[in-house]
Amino acid sequence: MENRIKNYPQELFQPVTKEERDLEQIRRPSLKYWQDVVRRLRQNKLAMLGLFIIVVMAIMTVVGPRLNEFSYKDQDYAQINTPPNSTYWFGADELGRDMWTRVWVGTGYSIIIGVLAAAVDFIIGVTYGGIAGMASRRVDSILMRIAEIIYAIPYLLVVILLSVAFSDQQGASLFTLVLAMSITGWVPMAILVRGQVLQLKENEYVLAARSLGANNRYILKRHIIPNTLGPILVNVTLTIPRAIFAEATLAYMGLGLQRPLPSLGVLANDGIKVISVGIMYQLLFPALFISLIMFAFNVFGDGLRDALDPRLRK
Repeated sequence: MENRIKNYPQELFQPVTKEERDLEQIRRPSLKYWQDVVRRLRQNKLAMLGLFIIVVMAIMTVVGPRLNEFSYKDQDYAQINTPPNSTYWFGADELGRDMWTRVWVGTGYSIIIGVLAAAVDFIIGVTYGGIAGMASRRVDSILMRIAEIIYAIPYLLVVILLSVAFSDQQGASLFTLVLAMSITGWVPMAILVRGQVLQLKENEYVLAARSLGANNRYILKRHIIPNTLGPILVNVTLTIPRAIFAEATLAYMGLGLQRPLPSLGVLANDGIKVISVGIMYQLLFPALFISLIMFAFNVFGDGLRDALDPRLRK
């Protein structure tokens, strides 16, 4: 062995310098996938601004109505259409009710409607799309034709018809609004999940699980759905503002929540009625809050989509 070593040139056995040793060091610790997602999301300032607005508004829906002594349904006819002042921070409406309290309570109801509608779309869409993707080609074709027929019906038309059918003269209930928005809203989620399942079910780890005796339900639950969470979460964050805007549209047409329950759409509808006499603040504050919610969820969803995309990883 020693003779063989002597046959090599001595310059191959020079000591390693400090600079060369430093080049072999790991520049940064390895990160797990979700740790890297959080890191990249934090670097997106616009997405973090959207998340900050969402968190602040969610907290204020609980804290805001308790910052003064007024209830959202207390009427004071001596304060009808009072402009914003030190007592009524957002002014009073046409029945003398405090706009500050009603705006924050309405923001809470709008967020609840958006979150519930997104949750229903998530549950139905993931289940339906997962079954369609894992089923045979014939079953998949039948399920997707049914989904396409439902999706072909205009979304707003279905929402209006259901709201009219289940509403009374005072407006619609919270359950009715969520049902109306979810009757066709789950189809885009189902199409998205089906496409992801079709793409992933031919991977090696799925074939390995199937060779070990795992059934479709186990594979879908343990292997495929966890690997599709990225696109699913992005779709959920974009479904919430869409549902809030749909509720505001219904309320503008008089199909919102049952009065005196407020939502941002109901408040905007009430503000439209008095704008002709020069009272702007009753429309300004609900419209501003709707715009903030739409902006926050959309920029956060865009940032989350970029953070979850492995192709953008650095």
